[in-house]
Amino acid sequence: MNTGRFKFATNFIAVFLFVSFVTRVVLLSVTFDQITMDAAELIKMFAIGMFYDFVAVSYYLIVFILYLVIVPCRFFNAKIHRYISLLIYFIVLYTVVFNAFSEYFFWEEFGKRFNFIAVDYLVYTHEVVHNIIESYPLPLLLGSILLITAAVFYYNHQKTSFHQKAFSCDLSFGKRMKIGMVYLVLPLIFFFALDKQTLAKQCSNQFDQELAKNGFYSLFSAFRHNELKYDDFYKKLPLQEVLERYHELAAIGKEQVFLNVNTRKISKEGKEHRYNVIMVMIESLSAEYMGAFGDKKGLTPRMDALVKSSLFFNNLFATGTRTVRGMEAVTMSLPPTPGRSIVKRPDNQNMFGIGWLFKARGYDNKFIYAGHGYFDNMNAYFGGNGFHVVDKLDFDEDEITFSNVWGVCDEDLFNKTITEADASFAKKKPFFSFVMTTSNHRPYTYPEGKIDIPSHTGRRGGVKYTDYAVGEFLKKAQRKPWFDDTIFVFVADHNGGSAGKIDLPLRRYKIPLIIYAPKIVAPRTVSILASQIDVAPTLLSLLNWSYESKFYGNDILDRAFRPRALVGNYQKLGLYRDRKLTVLSPDQSVQEYAVEKLTLYDNQYTAMKPNESDMNDTITYYQSADYFHKKELDRIDMTENGHIR
Repeated sequence: MNTGRFKFATNFIAVFLFVSFVTRVVLLSVTFDQITMDAAELIKMFAIGMFYDFVAVSYYLIVFILYLVIVPCRFFNAKIHRYISLLIYFIVLYTVVFNAFSEYFFWEEFGKRFNFIAVDYLVYTHEVVHNIIESYPLPLLLGSILLITAAVFYYNHQKTSFHQKAFSCDLSFGKRMKIGMVYLVLPLIFFFALDKQTLAKQCSNQFDQELAKNGFYSLFSAFRHNELKYDDFYKKLPLQEVLERYHELAAIGKEQVFLNVNTRKISKEGKEHRYNVIMVMIESLSAEYMGAFGDKKGLTPRMDALVKSSLFFNNLFATGTRTVRGMEAVTMSLPPTPGRSIVKRPDNQNMFGIGWLFKARGYDNKFIYAGHGYFDNMNAYFGGNGFHVVDKLDFDEDEITFSNVWGVCDEDLFNKTITEADASFAKKKPFFSFVMTTSNHRPYTYPEGKIDIPSHTGRRGGVKYTDYAVGEFLKKAQRKPWFDDTIFVFVADHNGGSAGKIDLPLRRYKIPLIIYAPKIVAPRTVSILASQIDVAPTLLSLLNWSYESKFYGNDILDRAFRPRALVGNYQKLGLYRDRKLTVLSPDQSVQEYAVEKLTLYDNQYTAMKPNESDMNDTITYYQSADYFHKKELDRIDMTENGHIR
């Protein structure tokens, strides 16, 4: 089997396994303080990893093996074909080394092997490619990859002489078929026998599990499993029990009455207020970056000062690890259902959400984004749910002083927000603006001279520049005639990182919520455990609105509010309350952890037997959300006075 032309395949397998091994060692070295440094654990990690490396290379070789089988010997041994083959072989080696470098930078950003985030990013090649160009010294990196590839190629060419043996093929087609089938049957077996990289779960913590995976195979698996159906993958309860438990979990206080299976009446006494609202969702603003939470780096002096004159929620948790998850949670008050966020799904218009409630009351709703809103399907989502879209295409040339691949800088974005508010005020219409920032995102570039951290030097600069821009925004807004009648809401979309020792590391989900309106809202700090899904109901309560609601969240300030947070990633779904984290997995298993320590920079968990009540409530949140969406019960059909038909 190792004779003739198939030397190409066997040699490539050896190179692939070697590069994968080196990649795993490098990734381990940069996170050695997070893994379990135990000899047995390391042996297990590398053994499982080598197995998945072999699975990955079996997929990688499919097209090449077919080529080796089909091409006749006379052509294969021809001189011109030798040059072509060696060129192709060099290119393939280059892609393997390139993939290794890519994995390093993906790991640096997310603490994971390639996953569904990489799949999503491949769709938006313009943003991704330019983000890479603006973030990294690309000529140096590509040159280094080229040199490493050349060294590997040279070693194979000069030392092993594999190419000489590879072009001495005299195998008949029948023999080539037999050899080829051995290579091709393996990926076929792996495809049906291995659904996901479940063997990695044998390792003790999340970092170990990720290291035991193979990046190339992880990417393939993410393509294969980019959608998850709750009914097929997660533990369930009888539907009637789920609906009954949902009513108990969702409604708080005697004034909330269910009108149907998922619609309840929120009743408030007194007059509704028509205050303007500017809701700013800040890119990657982790709690750990703010002095108000105890950070000592001084990155957020303006927002730290702002919280002293604001309603500040210091125990709020994001629902996910992507911007679209934050948008979904804040605008629709939904748990993080498995698979893609609803923002990215097709047919996501006319969903019950905060936009329609404002629109029914005559508000001028706008989604204002620094970049191109087609990214992550944001324009389609907001445009189909009660908002007028204002993105980079709507900025005049003189409104842009600085931009990068993600869009205009935060100062330009906030200036545009003020311009749009002025336009609504001139029309004598109350306004609701949902504003999404981008400056606190790699490549972390922004106008020079604004802060004491040079542009393009990392996350710290991105955070501090955004903080500066928020301060300048409020200074300018204070001079406007609409300021005294405006509620400003500042909330992060998600945390600045998502890696941890377990699948849902809680410290990575903690974010700030600041509500500022000096003539309307009295300042205080609220330390009640709450979720991003509670932002909209809390805001509407401050406006004293009565409405019919399909929201999962509730008013955090209500005395009857029950503390809890819903957190998730692409596959894992969690409920955090009473210092316990209950997690649903897509193999229908349930895990529960006692949260023994939870600080900005550390967390400690102890696995425990799932409590039946915790497990059933967690299932209820997520199974009901899936059911309502599947049956389209989360859609909107609203009359002009805000009632749902």
